[in-house]
Amino acid sequence: MTDRKARLAQTNHWDEIFAMRDRQREEKRDALQVVRESELPLEVSRQGLMRWYLHPSITDTAISSYLFFQQEIPPGSRSGRLKFQGNQVMVILEGKGYTTVDGVKYPWKAGDLVMLPLRGDGIIVQHFNTDPDKPAKFIATEANWLECTTVDRGCGFEQLEDAPEYRQAKQNL
Repeated sequence: MTDRKARLAQTNHWDEIFAMRDRQREEKRDALQVVRESELPLEVSRQGLMRWYLHPSITDTAISSYLFFQQEIPPGSRSGRLKFQGNQVMVILEGKGYTTVDGVKYPWKAGDLVMLPLRGDGIIVQHFNTDPDKPAKFIATEANWLECTTVDRGCGFEQLEDAPEYRQAKQNL
């Protein structure tokens, strides 16, 4: 018997599914039902200023099947440029600007819904705040496929350009 076969033979995998279910139920028993903005840090990331409500590494919430974040773009600034699978929905909370998807410009303003398309070989996206005086804010959500399809999600996941605030924060360290 091979080492792998012997190791696999030590586990009843059908029973393990039920054990996983029981562990998941226990983890979610006291999970957060309400996530408050005031309790979340605003992080400076390569994509810009972000506040994460649901993320694969945040495990104390009642659900984990979505990514959900708020992003703020300072006056006249932009987000990082990102290649990813797409299939993300954004609601513009404040400000005005535009998003480029594979080089095509889509203007938006507060109250708009922006839908980033799902494409098998991915999309290249960047967000711009065109207001020189006020920040732009949006929330975004997408399915949390990271656990079942890996972070690359079949198309590659690459930070193509950093947000200016990230570069400035790194220089100040």
